Amino acid sequence: MRCCPKGVSIVGACPPMLTVFKFCTYYLGDLPMKFLHLADLHLGKRVNGFDLLEDQRYILEQILALCDSNKVDAVVLAGDIYDAPVPPAAACTLLDWFLTQLAARRIAVLAVSGNHDSAERLDYAAGLLSNQQVSLAGQFTSAPRRVILQDEFDELTFDPLPFVRPATVRHCLPDADIRDEDSAIAAALGPLPTAGERRVLIAHQMVLGGGSLPTCSGSESVAADVNVGTVQAVDAARFTGYLYTALGHIHRPQQVGCPTVRYAGSPLCYSLDASGAQKSAVLVHIGANGAEPELLPLRPLHAMRHLTGPLNQLTAADTVTDAEDYIWATLTDPVPRPDAMAVLRAAYPNAMKLDYAPGGALDTGSDAIQQAAQLRTMSFDELFARFFEKMHGRTLTPEETAALAQLRQEAGL
Repeated sequence: MRCCPKGVSIVGACPPMLTVFKFCTYYLGDLPMKFLHLADLHLGKRVNGFDLLEDQRYILEQILALCDSNKVDAVVLAGDIYDAPVPPAAACTLLDWFLTQLAARRIAVLAVSGNHDSAERLDYAAGLLSNQQVSLAGQFTSAPRRVILQDEFDELTFDPLPFVRPATVRHCLPDADIRDEDSAIAAALGPLPTAGERRVLIAHQMVLGGGSLPTCSGSESVAADVNVGTVQAVDAARFTGYLYTALGHIHRPQQVGCPTVRYAGSPLCYSLDASGAQKSAVLVHIGANGAEPELLPLRPLHAMRHLTGPLNQLTAADTVTDAEDYIWATLTDPVPRPDAMAVLRAAYPNAMKLDYAPGGALDTGSDAIQQAAQLRTMSFDELFARFFEKMHGRTLTPEETAALAQLRQEAGL
Protein backbone atom coordinates (compact mmCIF):
# COMPACT_ATOMS: atom_id res chain seq x y z
CA MET A 1 0.00 0.00 0.00
CA ARG A 2 1.22 3.48 -0.88
CA CYS A 3 -0.20 6.98 -0.58
CA CYS A 4 -1.45 8.36 -3.88
CA PRO A 5 -0.21 11.61 -5.46
CA LYS A 6 -3.43 13.43 -4.60
CA GLY A 7 -2.06 14.06 -1.13
CA VAL A 8 -4.35 15.20 1.65
CA SER A 9 -7.91 16.39 1.85
CA ILE A 10 -10.05 17.57 4.77
CA VAL A 11 -12.87 15.14 5.48
CA GLY A 12 -15.79 14.77 7.82
CA ALA A 13 -17.74 17.13 10.00
CA CYS A 14 -15.10 18.03 12.56
CA PRO A 15 -15.70 19.73 15.90
CA PRO A 16 -13.97 23.10 16.39
CA MET A 17 -10.18 22.89 16.66
CA LEU A 18 -10.21 19.21 15.56
CA THR A 19 -8.73 18.79 12.10
CA VAL A 20 -8.86 15.43 10.37
CA PHE A 21 -6.55 14.83 7.42
CA LYS A 22 -7.29 11.88 5.16
CA PHE A 23 -4.53 10.45 2.98
CA CYS A 24 -5.75 8.85 -0.25
CA THR A 25 -4.31 5.37 -0.67
CA TYR A 26 -4.04 2.47 -3.04
CA TYR A 27 -2.74 -1.06 -2.67
CA LEU A 28 0.27 -3.01 -3.88
CA GLY A 29 -0.85 -6.56 -3.13
CA ASP A 30 -2.94 -7.97 -0.33
CA LEU A 31 -0.66 -6.88 2.53
CA PRO A 32 -1.32 -5.34 5.97
CA MET A 33 -0.23 -1.80 6.73
CA LYS A 34 3.28 -1.34 8.13
CA PHE A 35 4.74 1.76 9.71
CA LEU A 36 8.07 2.57 11.31
CA HIS A 37 7.92 3.96 14.85
CA LEU A 38 10.78 6.33 15.71
CA ALA A 39 11.28 8.87 18.48
CA ASP A 40 13.80 11.22 20.05
CA LEU A 41 15.89 12.02 16.98
CA HIS A 42 17.29 15.05 18.84
CA LEU A 43 18.67 16.54 15.63
CA GLY A 44 21.42 19.04 16.43
CA LYS A 45 22.43 17.19 19.61
CA ARG A 46 25.92 17.64 21.04
CA VAL A 47 27.36 15.22 23.61
CA ASN A 48 30.29 16.44 25.71
CA GLY A 49 31.02 19.08 23.08
CA PHE A 50 30.95 16.65 20.12
CA ASP A 51 28.65 17.51 17.21
CA LEU A 52 26.67 14.38 16.25
CA LEU A 53 25.18 15.70 13.00
CA GLU A 54 27.25 13.33 10.84
CA ASP A 55 26.18 10.40 13.03
CA GLN A 56 22.54 11.48 12.75
CA ARG A 57 22.69 11.70 8.96
CA TYR A 58 24.23 8.21 8.90
CA ILE A 59 21.46 6.73 11.06
CA LEU A 60 18.71 8.46 9.04
CA GLU A 61 20.16 6.90 5.89
CA GLN A 62 19.86 3.51 7.60
CA ILE A 63 16.26 4.28 8.49
CA LEU A 64 15.48 5.12 4.86
CA ALA A 65 17.02 1.80 3.84
CA LEU A 66 14.77 0.05 6.37
CA CYS A 67 11.77 1.85 4.89
CA ASP A 68 12.74 0.59 1.43
CA SER A 69 13.49 -3.00 2.41
CA ASN A 70 10.33 -3.35 4.52
CA LYS A 71 8.06 -1.37 2.17
CA VAL A 72 6.61 0.72 4.97
CA ASP A 73 3.56 2.90 4.39
CA ALA A 74 4.24 5.50 7.07
CA VAL A 75 6.85 6.79 9.50
CA VAL A 76 5.82 7.91 12.99
CA LEU A 77 8.04 10.41 14.86
CA ALA A 78 7.03 10.48 18.53
CA GLY A 79 8.55 13.79 19.61
CA ASP A 80 11.90 15.44 20.36
CA ILE A 81 12.62 15.79 16.67
CA TYR A 82 15.11 18.52 17.53
CA ASP A 83 17.33 18.73 20.58
CA ALA A 84 16.53 22.38 21.31
CA PRO A 85 13.61 24.79 20.78
CA VAL A 86 15.83 26.86 18.46
CA PRO A 87 17.84 24.21 16.60
CA PRO A 88 20.97 25.01 14.56
CA ALA A 89 20.45 25.62 10.86
CA ALA A 90 22.26 22.39 9.97
CA ALA A 91 19.74 20.39 12.03
CA CYS A 92 16.82 22.03 10.19
CA THR A 93 18.49 21.21 6.87
CA LEU A 94 18.91 17.58 7.93
CA LEU A 95 15.22 17.26 8.85
CA ASP A 96 14.24 18.89 5.55
CA TRP A 97 16.39 16.34 3.68
CA PHE A 98 14.88 13.41 5.64
CA LEU A 99 11.27 14.50 5.07
CA THR A 100 12.00 15.13 1.39
CA GLN A 101 13.38 11.61 1.04
CA LEU A 102 10.28 10.13 2.67
CA ALA A 103 7.93 12.25 0.54
CA ALA A 104 9.75 11.15 -2.63
CA ARG A 105 9.01 7.55 -1.61
CA ARG A 106 5.35 8.46 -0.99
CA ILE A 107 5.69 7.42 2.64
CA ALA A 108 3.33 9.26 4.97
CA VAL A 109 4.90 11.02 7.97
CA LEU A 110 3.10 11.57 11.27
CA ALA A 111 5.06 13.60 13.83
CA VAL A 112 4.36 15.23 17.20
CA SER A 113 6.38 17.72 19.21
CA GLY A 114 8.35 16.66 22.29
CA ASN A 115 9.49 18.58 25.35
CA HIS A 116 12.71 19.59 23.56
CA ASP A 117 10.89 20.97 20.50
CA SER A 118 9.36 24.37 19.95
CA ALA A 119 5.72 23.49 19.30
CA GLU A 120 5.13 26.75 17.43
CA ARG A 121 8.16 26.33 15.16
CA LEU A 122 7.29 22.72 14.42
CA ASP A 123 3.84 23.83 13.26
CA TYR A 124 5.41 26.18 10.70
CA ALA A 125 4.27 25.24 7.16
CA ALA A 126 2.25 22.29 8.54
CA GLY A 127 -0.58 23.00 6.12
CA LEU A 128 1.76 23.10 3.14
CA LEU A 129 3.57 19.95 4.23
CA SER A 130 0.28 18.10 4.61
CA ASN A 131 0.02 18.24 0.81
CA GLN A 132 3.15 16.08 0.76
CA GLN A 133 1.58 13.60 3.22
CA VAL A 134 3.62 15.02 6.12
CA SER A 135 1.53 15.72 9.23
CA LEU A 136 3.26 17.78 11.94
CA ALA A 137 1.42 18.27 15.24
CA GLY A 138 3.31 20.92 17.19
CA GLN A 139 0.84 22.76 19.41
CA PHE A 140 -1.99 21.18 21.36
CA THR A 141 -5.27 23.01 20.78
CA SER A 142 -8.13 21.03 22.27
CA ALA A 143 -7.88 17.53 20.79
CA PRO A 144 -5.49 15.48 18.65
CA ARG A 145 -5.43 16.45 14.96
CA ARG A 146 -6.35 13.07 13.58
CA VAL A 147 -4.91 11.58 10.42
CA ILE A 148 -6.64 8.75 8.60
CA LEU A 149 -4.90 6.20 6.41
CA GLN A 150 -6.76 3.60 4.41
CA ASP A 151 -5.60 -0.01 4.31
CA GLU A 152 -7.09 -3.29 3.15
CA PHE A 153 -9.20 -3.65 6.30
CA ASP A 154 -10.69 -0.14 6.48
CA GLU A 155 -9.70 3.22 7.86
CA LEU A 156 -6.86 3.43 10.37
CA THR A 157 -6.94 6.60 12.47
CA PHE A 158 -3.81 8.11 14.01
CA ASP A 159 -4.22 10.38 17.06
CA PRO A 160 -1.07 12.59 17.20
CA LEU A 161 -0.87 14.12 20.69
CA PRO A 162 1.91 16.72 21.09
CA PHE A 163 3.81 16.91 24.38
CA VAL A 164 1.61 18.65 26.94
CA ARG A 165 1.75 19.63 30.58
CA PRO A 166 -1.33 19.92 32.80
CA ALA A 167 -1.24 23.74 32.59
CA THR A 168 -1.44 23.58 28.79
CA VAL A 169 -4.47 21.30 28.88
CA ARG A 170 -6.19 23.46 31.52
CA HIS A 171 -5.74 26.49 29.28
CA CYS A 172 -7.25 24.71 26.27
CA LEU A 173 -9.95 22.83 28.20
CA PRO A 174 -10.93 25.12 31.12
CA ASP A 175 -13.93 22.99 32.08
CA ALA A 176 -11.99 19.73 32.37
CA ASP A 177 -11.20 18.22 35.78
CA ILE A 178 -7.39 18.22 35.68
CA ARG A 179 -5.56 17.31 38.87
CA ASP A 180 -2.28 15.88 37.60
CA GLU A 181 -0.46 14.61 34.51
CA ASP A 182 -2.62 11.49 34.26
CA SER A 183 -5.94 13.33 34.31
CA ALA A 184 -4.54 15.96 31.91
CA ILE A 185 -3.75 13.32 29.28
CA ALA A 186 -7.16 11.71 29.79
CA ALA A 187 -8.82 15.07 29.10
CA ALA A 188 -6.58 15.81 26.11
CA LEU A 189 -7.31 12.48 24.46
CA GLY A 190 -11.06 12.65 24.87
CA PRO A 191 -13.14 9.50 24.31
CA LEU A 192 -11.11 6.31 24.00
CA PRO A 193 -11.56 4.02 20.98
CA THR A 194 -14.77 2.01 20.97
CA ALA A 195 -15.10 -1.61 19.95
CA GLY A 196 -14.29 -1.98 16.26
CA GLU A 197 -12.42 1.34 15.96
CA ARG A 198 -8.90 1.04 14.62
CA ARG A 199 -6.82 3.81 16.17
CA VAL A 200 -3.13 4.42 16.85
CA LEU A 201 -1.91 6.94 19.43
CA ILE A 202 1.30 8.96 19.07
CA ALA A 203 2.48 10.69 22.27
CA HIS A 204 5.55 12.05 24.04
CA GLN A 205 5.01 11.65 27.79
CA MET A 206 6.30 9.83 30.87
CA VAL A 207 4.17 6.67 31.06
CA LEU A 208 3.99 4.05 33.81
CA GLY A 209 3.03 0.45 33.18
CA GLY A 210 1.47 -1.30 36.17
CA GLY A 211 2.92 1.35 38.47
CA SER A 212 6.49 0.60 37.32
CA LEU A 213 8.88 3.27 36.08
CA PRO A 214 10.33 2.94 32.58
CA THR A 215 14.05 2.16 32.40
CA CYS A 216 15.98 5.33 31.56
CA SER A 217 19.43 5.71 30.03
CA GLY A 218 20.49 9.01 31.56
CA SER A 219 20.01 11.33 28.57
CA GLU A 220 16.29 11.96 29.09
CA SER A 221 15.10 15.20 30.67
CA VAL A 222 13.40 13.43 33.57
CA ALA A 223 14.39 15.70 36.46
CA ALA A 224 11.13 17.63 36.17
CA ASP A 225 9.19 14.36 36.50
CA VAL A 226 10.78 13.52 39.86
CA ASN A 227 9.34 15.18 42.94
CA VAL A 228 10.60 13.88 46.30
CA GLY A 229 10.40 10.27 45.19
CA THR A 230 7.17 10.61 43.21
CA VAL A 231 6.80 10.78 39.45
CA GLN A 232 4.46 12.97 37.43
CA ALA A 233 3.40 10.43 34.83
CA VAL A 234 0.54 8.86 32.90
CA ASP A 235 -0.88 5.42 33.59
CA ALA A 236 -0.62 3.19 30.51
CA ALA A 237 -4.18 2.04 31.26
CA ARG A 238 -5.28 5.40 29.79
CA PHE A 239 -4.46 3.99 26.35
CA THR A 240 -6.82 1.01 26.51
CA GLY A 241 -8.48 0.40 23.16
CA TYR A 242 -5.72 1.69 20.89
CA LEU A 243 -4.26 -0.90 18.54
CA TYR A 244 -0.81 0.56 19.23
CA THR A 245 0.58 3.44 21.29
CA ALA A 246 3.76 4.95 19.82
CA LEU A 247 5.65 6.70 22.63
CA GLY A 248 8.63 9.01 22.80
CA HIS A 249 10.56 10.62 25.69
CA ILE A 250 12.44 7.61 27.15
CA HIS A 251 15.60 6.81 25.19
CA ARG A 252 15.81 3.10 25.94
CA PRO A 253 13.48 0.99 23.74
CA GLN A 254 10.92 -0.91 25.84
CA GLN A 255 7.31 -1.86 26.19
CA VAL A 256 5.19 -0.29 28.92
CA GLY A 257 2.79 -2.75 30.47
CA CYS A 258 2.07 -4.59 27.23
CA PRO A 259 3.82 -5.10 23.86
CA THR A 260 1.59 -2.63 22.01
CA VAL A 261 2.39 0.33 24.31
CA ARG A 262 6.00 1.01 23.49
CA TYR A 263 8.84 3.52 23.65
CA ALA A 264 10.83 3.38 20.42
CA GLY A 265 13.90 4.80 22.16
CA SER A 266 16.39 7.16 20.55
CA PRO A 267 18.14 5.95 17.37
CA LEU A 268 21.56 6.87 18.82
CA CYS A 269 23.16 6.87 22.27
CA TYR A 270 22.85 10.43 23.56
CA SER A 271 24.36 9.86 26.99
CA LEU A 272 27.58 8.22 28.08
CA ASP A 273 25.47 6.33 30.62
CA ALA A 274 23.90 4.53 27.64
CA SER A 275 27.25 3.33 26.28
CA GLY A 276 26.94 -0.02 24.55
CA ALA A 277 23.14 0.04 24.34
CA GLN A 278 21.57 -1.57 21.28
CA LYS A 279 19.42 0.93 19.38
CA SER A 280 16.54 0.04 17.09
CA ALA A 281 13.53 1.19 15.11
CA VAL A 282 10.11 -0.41 15.63
CA LEU A 283 8.40 -1.90 12.60
CA VAL A 284 4.68 -2.12 13.43
CA HIS A 285 2.48 -4.54 11.50
CA ILE A 286 -1.18 -3.51 11.69
CA GLY A 287 -3.90 -6.11 11.26
CA ALA A 288 -7.67 -5.96 11.29
CA ASN A 289 -7.88 -5.90 15.09
CA GLY A 290 -4.36 -5.72 16.45
CA ALA A 291 -0.74 -4.69 16.04
CA GLU A 292 2.54 -6.61 16.14
CA PRO A 293 5.76 -4.65 16.80
CA GLU A 294 9.13 -5.88 15.53
CA LEU A 295 12.50 -4.38 16.55
CA LEU A 296 14.90 -3.62 13.70
CA PRO A 297 18.48 -3.04 14.94
CA LEU A 298 20.37 0.15 14.04
CA ARG A 299 24.14 0.38 13.75
CA PRO A 300 25.84 3.71 14.62
CA LEU A 301 28.63 5.33 12.66
CA HIS A 302 30.60 5.62 15.91
CA ALA A 303 29.71 3.38 18.83
CA MET A 304 29.69 4.88 22.31
CA ARG A 305 31.79 2.76 24.68
CA HIS A 306 32.79 2.80 28.33
CA LEU A 307 36.29 1.54 29.11
CA THR A 308 37.62 0.91 32.60
CA GLY A 309 41.21 0.20 33.62
CA PRO A 310 44.68 1.73 34.03
CA LEU A 311 45.54 4.38 31.44
CA ASN A 312 48.56 2.54 30.06
CA GLN A 313 46.51 -0.61 29.57
CA LEU A 314 43.61 1.17 27.85
CA THR A 315 45.91 2.97 25.40
CA ALA A 316 48.33 0.11 24.63
CA ALA A 317 48.58 -0.50 20.89
CA ASP A 318 47.54 -4.14 21.20
CA THR A 319 44.33 -3.30 23.11
CA VAL A 320 43.02 -0.32 21.09
CA THR A 321 40.13 -1.31 18.79
CA ASP A 322 37.69 0.83 16.80
CA ALA A 323 39.70 3.92 17.61
CA GLU A 324 37.09 6.31 16.10
CA ASP A 325 34.40 5.33 18.60
CA TYR A 326 33.17 7.75 21.26
CA ILE A 327 34.93 6.78 24.49
CA TRP A 328 34.19 7.31 28.16
CA ALA A 329 37.21 6.13 30.11
CA THR A 330 37.20 5.44 33.83
CA LEU A 331 40.79 5.17 35.03
CA THR A 332 41.67 2.95 37.94
CA ASP A 333 45.19 4.37 38.38
CA PRO A 334 45.82 5.21 42.05
CA VAL A 335 47.20 8.68 41.18
CA PRO A 336 45.61 10.92 38.50
CA ARG A 337 47.85 11.97 35.61
CA PRO A 338 47.61 15.61 34.42
CA ASP A 339 48.10 14.54 30.77
CA ALA A 340 45.63 11.64 30.93
CA MET A 341 43.12 13.06 28.40
CA ALA A 342 45.89 13.90 25.92
CA VAL A 343 47.25 10.35 26.18
CA LEU A 344 43.74 8.91 25.82
CA ARG A 345 42.95 11.02 22.74
CA ALA A 346 46.22 10.01 21.10
CA ALA A 347 44.74 6.49 21.04
CA TYR A 348 41.06 7.44 20.76
CA PRO A 349 40.64 10.82 18.98
CA ASN A 350 36.92 10.93 19.91
CA ALA A 351 37.40 10.37 23.63
CA MET A 352 34.54 12.28 25.28
CA LYS A 353 35.01 11.90 29.01
CA LEU A 354 37.55 10.79 31.57
CA ASP A 355 36.99 10.09 35.25
CA TYR A 356 38.60 8.10 38.04
CA ALA A 357 37.57 5.15 40.19
CA PRO A 358 40.80 4.22 41.99
CA GLY A 359 39.20 1.31 43.79
CA GLY A 360 37.65 0.00 40.59
CA ALA A 361 34.09 0.62 41.79
CA LEU A 362 31.82 2.66 39.57
CA ASP A 363 28.23 3.76 39.85
CA THR A 364 27.05 4.20 36.26
CA GLY A 365 23.79 5.94 37.21
CA SER A 366 21.80 3.86 34.73
CA ASP A 367 18.45 4.87 36.17
CA ALA A 368 18.22 8.64 36.53
CA ILE A 369 14.81 8.69 38.21
CA GLN A 370 15.62 6.29 41.05
CA GLN A 371 18.99 7.96 41.65
CA ALA A 372 17.46 11.43 41.79
CA ALA A 373 14.84 10.26 44.26
CA GLN A 374 17.48 8.53 46.41
CA LEU A 375 19.78 11.57 46.49
CA ARG A 376 16.94 13.80 47.67
CA THR A 377 16.60 11.66 50.81
CA MET A 378 20.30 11.71 51.77
CA SER A 379 21.79 14.00 54.39
CA PHE A 380 24.71 16.35 53.77
CA ASP A 381 27.09 13.98 55.59
CA GLU A 382 25.91 11.02 53.53
CA LEU A 383 26.27 12.91 50.26
CA PHE A 384 29.78 14.10 51.14
CA ALA A 385 30.86 10.62 52.27
CA ARG A 386 29.58 9.15 49.01
CA PHE A 387 31.42 11.79 46.98
CA PHE A 388 34.65 11.28 48.94
CA GLU A 389 34.56 7.51 48.47
CA LYS A 390 33.93 7.88 44.75
CA MET A 391 36.87 10.25 44.32
CA HIS A 392 39.40 8.54 46.60
CA GLY A 393 38.37 4.91 46.56
CA ARG A 394 38.07 4.69 50.37
CA THR A 395 35.73 5.74 53.16
CA LEU A 396 36.28 8.65 55.52
CA THR A 397 38.35 7.95 58.62
CA PRO A 398 36.82 8.74 62.04
CA GLU A 399 39.07 11.82 62.25
CA GLU A 400 37.92 13.06 58.85
CA THR A 401 34.29 12.42 59.77
CA ALA A 402 34.73 14.48 62.94
CA ALA A 403 36.43 17.29 60.99
CA LEU A 404 33.54 17.29 58.50
CA ALA A 405 30.99 17.56 61.31
CA GLN A 406 32.89 20.52 62.80
CA LEU A 407 33.10 22.31 59.42
CA ARG A 408 29.40 21.72 58.81
CA GLN A 409 28.53 23.13 62.24
CA GLU A 410 30.68 26.22 61.67
CA ALA A 411 29.06 26.76 58.27
CA GLY A 412 25.58 26.34 59.75
CA LEU A 413 24.67 23.45 57.43
